[in-house]
Amino acid sequence: MSRIFALVGPSGVGKDTLLARVAPGLPGLHVVRRVVTRAPAAGGEDHEAVTQAEFEDQRRAGRFALHWQAHGLHYGIPQAELTRAPVTVFNGSRKHLAAAAAAIPGLEVIHVTATRAALAARLAARGRETAADIAARLDRAAEPLPPGLCVHVIDNSGDLDTAAAALRALLQPVRA
Repeated sequence: MSRIFALVGPSGVGKDTLLARVAPGLPGLHVVRRVVTRAPAAGGEDHEAVTQAEFEDQRRAGRFALHWQAHGLHYGIPQAELTRAPVTVFNGSRKHLAAAAAAIPGLEVIHVTATRAALAARLAARGRETAADIAARLDRAAEPLPPGLCVHVIDNSGDLDTAAAALRALLQPVRA
């Protein structure tokens, strides 16, 4: 039986950094490449860049197990990506976890957290947002996840190696 995880957490918490740290050492792990209406050169995660029209065509064709809109972009998790390995992980959205759990039976959530101070420092260091934008992101970070989910929490406030070890332990394929 395969395990499917949604990796979620506020902007600046280090989800991509943690995943990049552990994924190469886990051969039984498949990291889903999301479909996003963002230019390929925009930076950030490795994604399949599509136009809005291409995204809508794929959505209407039923390609996505899950899709949502956030921050002016559309995100899709391709259905075919979810059963390719014993353990699969995708970068998800905290706001859309209830829909994800309804669409993907047995979904487990990895909620990466950090203290407000750590998040504030990381967001400020990126230099991409105003102080008001950072404050709004910090307020959203404190919002609770929907009830009834299978949630694993990893605190990434401090040492990256400690948080990476916790993530590696969760994503390690179960040995027969």
